[in-house]
Amino acid sequence: MTVPQRVFQQTLRSLLGPIACFLEADDVSEVMINGHDEIYVEKHGRLHITGSRFPSEHALMSALRNLSQYVGRELSPRNPILEARLPDGSRVEAIIPPASRGGANVCIRLFPRERLTFDRLVETGAISSETADLLREMVRCRHNVVIAGGSGSGKTSLLNALSSLICEDERVVVIEDAQELRLRLPHVVQLEAQPADSRGTGAVTIRELFRATLRMRADRVVIGEIRGGEALDLIQAMTSGHRGCLSTVHGTLPIDTLSRLETMALMSDVRIPVNVLRAQIASAIDMIVQVARLPDGRRCVTHVVAVRGYDQLRGYQLETLLEHSSREEGSS
Repeated sequence: MTVPQRVFQQTLRSLLGPIACFLEADDVSEVMINGHDEIYVEKHGRLHITGSRFPSEHALMSALRNLSQYVGRELSPRNPILEARLPDGSRVEAIIPPASRGGANVCIRLFPRERLTFDRLVETGAISSETADLLREMVRCRHNVVIAGGSGSGKTSLLNALSSLICEDERVVVIEDAQELRLRLPHVVQLEAQPADSRGTGAVTIRELFRATLRMRADRVVIGEIRGGEALDLIQAMTSGHRGCLSTVHGTLPIDTLSRLETMALMSDVRIPVNVLRAQIASAIDMIVQVARLPDGRRCVTHVVAVRGYDQLRGYQLETLLEHSSREEGSS
């Protein structure tokens, strides 16, 4: 560890004193700061208000400015949004006035200390043994898989566990907007998108990284989350021989996931007829794994759906291989 980083860690630990105990707690997955005097934490999928608070708004802003200086990104009324990571890898999203009314708002997604293994997902009931067998087979057969779900539904955790099933003799390239995946495989290349600096230069997008990856001899490509025009590049790569790709996308139901992919693909600079695009999506995506957070806070896999093709009259042809209702998961 370099001296500057050690000094930064010590300074930040002092400035984040009011939430330090939550950042070190094993049962806290997220810390939410709504102004200096209101702090919530998420434990086991449920939100809890705490009695902790920062001494003042100035104290909270001092911590955020210290973090922004370390990561080399401007945080000011002109640039009121900060995306950064703590030294342990935890992801920070902060919005300050004037974009945030009533003070700074911060959300810290904690980097789990315990690696969530595939077997552990079965033990906790997040996936059934039947689902686990199906998911293992999907990875073994090099299917192109999209994990879909809402915010906080466990998409990244499942992607990380699913990626661990990849054979150790494969070269895996991981592309993320902010690094969250930790693949314990011998040959992993991790790439991370970069925002523009204060002068508007130096930005590197997921789409640019993906295009570069196609020339990097990747056996597998894992994209943390599809968010924009890179969807079209990924779809076309899948249909031209790149098998075994894994990624996540926001979507409530499997059919919504395909609609989201359409929308994001149309955000690219390539004009393509919608029917042609839908046919390509249906050819590219083999499986959709739907995840959700249940009312009691637990995350689980609710659907595993195979994409069987596209018909102009009947639309996407989907086959539900597994479906678990909230009642079924609650009784597991």
